[in-house]
Amino acid sequence: MEKRDELLQAYEQSRATMMSQLDEIDRNRKIYPLWTIREIIAHLSGWDDAAISFLNALLKGEHPPTPAMRGMTVYNEETVSTREGLNYDQILREYMSTRANLLSLIRSASDDILTKKSTLPWGDDGSFADMAAIFTPHEIDHAEDVKKLIKEEKLKNG
Repeated sequence: MEKRDELLQAYEQSRATMMSQLDEIDRNRKIYPLWTIREIIAHLSGWDDAAISFLNALLKGEHPPTPAMRGMTVYNEETVSTREGLNYDQILREYMSTRANLLSLIRSASDDILTKKSTLPWGDDGSFADMAAIFTPHEIDHAEDVKKLIKEEKLKNG
């Protein structure tokens, strides 16, 4: 299997895993102390934005930007706060469109581009494939946390 196909499959799988939970969770339910499902999907969209910028730069032969150089926590806070004025449906549409854009870029990239070492959004050295190996499981981890809360609610409510 080509690296491109492997990455497409991983990104599609992680998104499908999260999407399967969204209809079952109360949109206002706190998933983490400060985040509802709305903030989680805003957070995931922010990392898709970073991946899009990274891959766009590589495709243009440019050095990728480093939007998370001040740390992942700061970047997470910034990407969530920039979406504060958006309602849930707007954030969900963005969540879907950023992933569609990312998948389109992956389809247009060669395996050489996808595995080319460069500077990751947080400053470490790595490739787009390395970044995907972090963020696709990360999205699944969030989906599993949501799934666990759904299960707890069902048990509690009988």
